[in-house]
Amino acid sequence: MLTDPVADMLTRIRNANKALQETVTMPSSRMKIEIARLLEEEGYIRGSRVEKGESFDTLVVELKYGRSRERVITDLKRVSKPGRRVYAKKDRLPRVLGGMGTAILSTSDGLVTSRRAQELGVGGEVVCFVW
Repeated sequence: MLTDPVADMLTRIRNANKALQETVTMPSSRMKIEIARLLEEEGYIRGSRVEKGESFDTLVVELKYGRSRERVITDLKRVSKPGRRVYAKKDRLPRVLGGMGTAILSTSDGLVTSRRAQELGVGGEVVCFVW
C-alpha cells in the first residue's frame, strides 16, 4: 500500500513531540523540506537539515520545547489527502484556531502559510494545519 509521505512526516513529528524527543529523522523530499522550512519560520521547530545518505537523503527536524519542557507544537493535522483533495480560494483561506495556528498551502508560488497566501492574493491546496 502506498502511503502519503507528508502524512508520514506529520505523524513522525507528532509522535516524537509526544515522546519529548529532541530530533526526528525521515526520508527527505522537496515537499518535506519546504514544510520544515515553514515550521521553522513560524517558530514551531528549532531547525532542520538534510543529511546525505548512500541510497537516499535524510531530513532531520529539531523539535522545540518551552523552558519547562512544554510542547510548542500542540498538534499537526493533514487536511488534503490523496483520497480527498481540499482546496481554498484566495477569498476563503483557512484560519486555524482563530489565527493562533498556521495553515500550510501548496500554491502556484510554492508552499506558503495562509497569511502569506493572503498577502500574495492566491489560493491553493490546503496541505496541513499546525497549532
